[in-house]
Amino acid sequence: MTGATAPFLAEYPEYATTSRLDELRGTEYSYLDEQGHLYLDYTGAGLAAHAQHRAHADRLAATLFGNPHSVNPTSEAATALVEAARRRVLEHFNASPAEYTAVFTPNATGAARLVGEAYPFGRRTRLVLTFDNHNSVNGLREFARRAHATTVYVPTKAPELRVSADALTSALSRGRGLFAYPAQSNFSGVRHPLDWVGHAQERGYEVLLDAAAYLPTSMLDLSAVRPEFVLVSWYKLFGYPTGVGCLVARRDALARLRRPWFSGGTIQAVSVGMPWHTMAPDESAFEDGTLNFLSIPDVHFGLDWLSGIGVPLVGTRVACLTGWLLRCLNGLKHTDGTPMARVYGPTTVEARGGTVAFNFLDATGKVVDERLVAAETSAAGISLRTGCFCNPGVGEDAFGLDLGALKSLRHAKTDSLDEYLRLIGLPSAGAIRVSFGLVSTVADVGRFVEFAERTYRDRVTGTAGLPPRDRC
Repeated sequence: MTGATAPFLAEYPEYATTSRLDELRGTEYSYLDEQGHLYLDYTGAGLAAHAQHRAHADRLAATLFGNPHSVNPTSEAATALVEAARRRVLEHFNASPAEYTAVFTPNATGAARLVGEAYPFGRRTRLVLTFDNHNSVNGLREFARRAHATTVYVPTKAPELRVSADALTSALSRGRGLFAYPAQSNFSGVRHPLDWVGHAQERGYEVLLDAAAYLPTSMLDLSAVRPEFVLVSWYKLFGYPTGVGCLVARRDALARLRRPWFSGGTIQAVSVGMPWHTMAPDESAFEDGTLNFLSIPDVHFGLDWLSGIGVPLVGTRVACLTGWLLRCLNGLKHTDGTPMARVYGPTTVEARGGTVAFNFLDATGKVVDERLVAAETSAAGISLRTGCFCNPGVGEDAFGLDLGALKSLRHAKTDSLDEYLRLIGLPSAGAIRVSFGLVSTVADVGRFVEFAERTYRDRVTGTAGLPPRDRC
């Protein structure tokens, strides 16, 4: 068990049951240690095994594959693998093919857009969102606005950055429509209750569940929790392939969507001489153009690979490392005893995943600029994330921004992000995010903490020489 110390194992004895992951790191993920890289951005992207790349190359070398929109031998070969992958996706979620289907998309964002652009919003419907949502879900409000639907946000509450059950019930007590939230925050790691799905449905809402950050370390059983729509990003689970996501949708909910256009592959018939078309009767009505038929079979292999390892095993390791990092961050002190770090969100592993957001504090108590941290970690061979992580709502709550002040700036003209940050009084454009995954080790935590102590203890930092910010 690489880097496991006696104090760590005393606090997390279950870590010893995950030793197989160390063996895999040395073989299938050997590039990490061969390159001396410290990878701490599993919420951004999972890592792929050598076996996944070999399987892709072997499959392409073994036979021919053609565009699946035909009936010739190469087309049928591609179609067979795509449909096998579709069935494997439903199997992974324990979803009945009679109730659910899997729509292949370019990414989770594409899956969200499919729902947003086709959802029957109107003046009498509501879109309910939690402050804690990725921008790909926040963007649904633009479709709602154009249809004159009402958008309601449910805030999170610092310091835990969780949603109040009373506030959620209040938001769902009026009207009908769509409720969208993440199973796990990509900002703070908070795990929002899956029983919100049934809670919302009982009040007349359909539910879009963003599972992108949740699935790499947890199973989602769609026979027990039955949201209408689930957003999935496969590279976040097992690193490869990129450019393939999924909308896992209940068939009854999919039938209620009304697409604003049609394209190749989505229709049964269309006329040019008269404005008439009829959509395909199945999930292909939502799969625009030619699918990524050379990569979709890699989803099948990736799910088999991850299942062979065991998602619960990965979850156990990630929980141990997350708890240890939180303890280490809390223990980081300058010589005078003042804290070196400020964590946003839960400081224990209860109801949270392996994503930790925080800022370093310098010797004066000032937030260390995230651009400086990004530059210095990169120079040290460390990959992590800085900024607001495409999740501005929970960031606003984490940093204690006043909603009234934000509203007053709604029509303000600013020339840059830096000017906007100055006007709202933010000391930084965001936080630092460390996240763990399949082949993370306790040695990774130790190396990062040692870097932090060496780089920021008793140091006074500034912003001189840092490049201007061009985006959050």
